[in-house]
Amino acid sequence: QVQLTESGGGSVQAGDSLRLACAASGLTFNRYSMGWFRQAPGKERAIVAGISWHNDETSYSNSVKGRFTISRDNAKSTVYLQMNSLKPEDTAAYYCAAGLLERPPAGPNDMLYWGKGAPVTVSS
Repeated sequence: QVQLTESGGGSVQAGDSLRLACAASGLTFNRYSMGWFRQAPGKERAIVAGISWHNDETSYSNSVKGRFTISRDNAKSTVYLQMNSLKPEDTAAYYCAAGLLERPPAGPNDMLYWGKGAPVTVSS
């Protein structure tokens, strides 16, 4: 059974940093591209960052480029999202997901497995 478990969410002030982690089990982690998505109340789930299994190629949404960094540790079957210079508009539930594709994921339809999400609240 595949499980993706996010951790590291919380409430912070604007300008602060948070690091999310997603531990995977039940799958061959180094054969899956991974993504971080977020969903704010009343909005659709959208990709934030992705990383391929093939060559660790990364991609970012324009709204987080330069502030967020995605990385993976295949030995620990874990993907991370370092979030710096957080803004109130970053407030959302953050989900990690795994997909069987060589490139970084482009959207939710690329993904096979999902975590349950971790809340991030950024106050001004």
